[in-house]
Amino acid sequence: MRFLITLLLVLSMSFSSALAAETPAGDHPPQKLGELMNVAAVAPFALLLLCIALFPLMNPHWWEHNRNKGIIVAVLGLPVIAYLMTFGHSGLEAMEHSGKEYLSFLVLLGALFVISGGVYVKGSLKGAPFVNTLFLGLGAVIASFVGTTGASMLLIRPLLRANERRTRVTHIVVFFIFVVSNCGGLLTPLGDPPLFLGFLKGVPFTWTFRLLPEWAFVNAVLLVIFFLWDSIAIRLEAPSPEQQADLETPVEKEPFGIEGAHNFLGLAAIVAIIFCSGQGYGKEFFEKFLPGSGDGWPFGVQEILMTLTTLLCYLMTSSATREKNRFGLGPIIEVAVVFAGIFITMIPALAILNVKGKTLGVDSPAEFFWATGALSSFLDNAPTYLTFAVTACGMYGVDAEQGRYLYHFLNLPEAAETAKILAAISCGAVFMGANTYIGNGPNFMVKAIAEENNVRMPSFFGYMLYSGGILIPIFVAVTFLFFRG
Repeated sequence: MRFLITLLLVLSMSFSSALAAETPAGDHPPQKLGELMNVAAVAPFALLLLCIALFPLMNPHWWEHNRNKGIIVAVLGLPVIAYLMTFGHSGLEAMEHSGKEYLSFLVLLGALFVISGGVYVKGSLKGAPFVNTLFLGLGAVIASFVGTTGASMLLIRPLLRANERRTRVTHIVVFFIFVVSNCGGLLTPLGDPPLFLGFLKGVPFTWTFRLLPEWAFVNAVLLVIFFLWDSIAIRLEAPSPEQQADLETPVEKEPFGIEGAHNFLGLAAIVAIIFCSGQGYGKEFFEKFLPGSGDGWPFGVQEILMTLTTLLCYLMTSSATREKNRFGLGPIIEVAVVFAGIFITMIPALAILNVKGKTLGVDSPAEFFWATGALSSFLDNAPTYLTFAVTACGMYGVDAEQGRYLYHFLNLPEAAETAKILAAISCGAVFMGANTYIGNGPNFMVKAIAEENNVRMPSFFGYMLYSGGILIPIFVAVTFLFFRG
């Protein structure tokens, strides 16, 4: 592993030195940043994404330590910072924009993670196919409003407890990942990290509501398939009605209840803050204290209010409740470390794609849907979303170096075309993050929790047999129904 880190360091420094040598410091012609950059500047970004995809498979014990992730981030990120500084004001401005987006992104994810971690759902649910299906349907609904991570952490343990007597439960967790950890989070910027990045780039808060038909189709089909699958599974395990009733009975009978219910008010407050920020309500008042730009609140207001809300919910929640949820800060620290590297190294990639996006040959909604989805299956879906959003902006001549470029993209004279392309990118990033364990953050977290509860989960490629057989045909149908032409 030390050899790999050394190799990455040598490659990164070599790229940085070579590119910096080609880029004179000082004033530059009035060109876009992407026009001034060498295409090799995307190498650290590509290397980081490969590390995220491969290290958990090559050496999971080494990769699970956040310190080691930080080493990789530093090795690949620092040369990019050095390279960007050679562009003077343009490079510094690009880093400032990316830094603000990273902070907003992290504060939102942290808020949803901490607040939802203070809610413990107790009670004895029956492990019956109909109840399980309703539970997944509930998860699909709330995932868009508390985030796929929040919904997953909130609901996976009660679902596992309900099915504790059953032995054929692997499919239940797999479908949970499909629905709750991914496909359910399509309707608001809170649902999935890619959509929140789109919100930061100017997509109106309510714009994703127009994706309701795609959301309803995919999740409804998944729930029908799950109900049939679960019904067959329980009959194979318990042929008679009496045996089925015994399997469906929870191990410990406990009245239904919710501990830490006040945290739902905190989640509602986060939604209200994001919505009001995007609409610009009270903008003039906040600009008395902080300078602002664009249509929303000045930078820092939204982040401060969300942080205060999170702290208040955390302090009002008993440690016993968080212990029942096995709550810890490890997952959000991991997100903070990895995404610090992503937000740094993707700056050159996004700048270059903005000026060269027309040359990629991806131009129809269907092509954007599958291209975004294919990368989101194996790389993180948040930067993949931005990558293709910037590519689309480049096709239509929208400058992606301005802060809210997707707002301008959606308000071009060709608004009907651009809206369909962004819808395809959004659906590809959110839906196809379910194709592998590494497509979206909650996937691995749910897998780990299931294995802690003695559920035998499929291997990396075993999981892909499920997703390939179930999800891919659904996504083909989505293409023909929504993105053809």
